Amino acid sequence: MKVIEINNISKRFSDKLVLDNISFQVDKGEIFGLLGPNGAGKSTLINIIVNILIPDSGKIVICGNDVVKDSIESKKHIGYVPQDIALMENLNAYDNLEFFGVLYGLKGTLLKHRINEVLDIVGLRDKKKEKVKKFSGGMKRRLNIAAAIMHHPEVLILDEPTVGVDPQSRQHIFNFIKKIGKEWGTTVLYTSHYMEEVEELCERVMIMDLGVEIAYGNKEDIKYSVFPNNKVVIDTNGIKGQTILSIREINGVIKVTENEKSISLTVNDKFKLGECLRIFEEEDISVNKISYEEAKLEDVFLTLTGKNLRD
Repeated sequence: MKVIEINNISKRFSDKLVLDNISFQVDKGEIFGLLGPNGAGKSTLINIIVNILIPDSGKIVICGNDVVKDSIESKKHIGYVPQDIALMENLNAYDNLEFFGVLYGLKGTLLKHRINEVLDIVGLRDKKKEKVKKFSGGMKRRLNIAAAIMHHPEVLILDEPTVGVDPQSRQHIFNFIKKIGKEWGTTVLYTSHYMEEVEELCERVMIMDLGVEIAYGNKEDIKYSVFPNNKVVIDTNGIKGQTILSIREINGVIKVTENEKSISLTVNDKFKLGECLRIFEEEDISVNKISYEEAKLEDVFLTLTGKNLRD
């Protein structure tokens, strides 16, 4: 079931085209990664999704509702955690959540239940009477997420949710994101400058740059399309010339680079490590260590955009 449908969205500010015909879809319960360097158009796209901005052309549908024509209805299904903390510093955690809960139409026993529920989810139940201004940056991030899920949204948009957080809060956020999709069926749209987070959380991604789509789909397929070959590094007690020739003949070996006591093999998916080890055994060569290096999403990003994620 498609919960988020982005169809041919374009947006221009004066003479600058910020989004150029962007399209993608996100399934129910999926954690979808939206990546791009600064200026890629991610924030503009998110502002259109949550109806802060109106697109020049195209259409966005959230849970069957057009975000422009049915803006009020579409917003009922969305929880939004912006980059900037959106909390009242002089109120305590409980009162902040009560305020946001009332905005979502919650009241009475249900409101109290939801406040305690989300405090438990983000690990702040014991801090509910403490003023937000005394919270660490990570605790504020967690409370900001709690405020966004008071109404059990079907879609949760997380815009850089771990910026400036401590390791404990980061792990709380990770655990929560993984849990909410499985237990609530919530669909998560996740943007981050930390590529390792997207590697861990997301199966599918879109990479944007300068308002256009650079890559879209399963992250493993994207990696393979850019780097179809992997690398195997084998540390040994020394390799003979004849051994190198034998290894070059193994099916799936594309390139062999030799050093004094190691070899680096560029291989495709036809390569079988056992064939290589059999040659070493026949030649009485000891293997000390084997390292298998797959392409990382960050390598793909740099190759496709020519930029680091924070450029």
